[in-house]
Amino acid sequence: MSAERADAEAEVIDVTSRLLAGVARRDPQLLREVLPNALPWVRFLPVADIDVMAAEFVSTTEAAAAIGNTAAVSQLLVEWRHTAEVHADPDLYRTLTAQPLDDFGPVMRPEGQ
Repeated sequence: MSAERADAEAEVIDVTSRLLAGVARRDPQLLREVLPNALPWVRFLPVADIDVMAAEFVSTTEAAAAIGNTAAVSQLLVEWRHTAEVHADPDLYRTLTAQPLDDFGPVMRPEGQ
């Protein structure tokens, strides 16, 4: 990809993220309504989580566009998609929430490393 094309794509991402942020701030309900069209798996999230996910998505997208690196947005989507997968599977959800996770303290470094 040429530097000129990369700059053009970065500009499109930046403008799109600013538009998204503006719409989300002006009408958060609209974002909640259209998000499942763009990301169908969002439908498996509890309503409160959809609001959190939407807010994180907007702020992360805006920040990522500002530095010209969308890796954080991709990671955020992967994490929320996995959360939706857990909520979509009642057996998996029950298994993961059956008992609280404990912190078992520091992990010892394996020998030879």
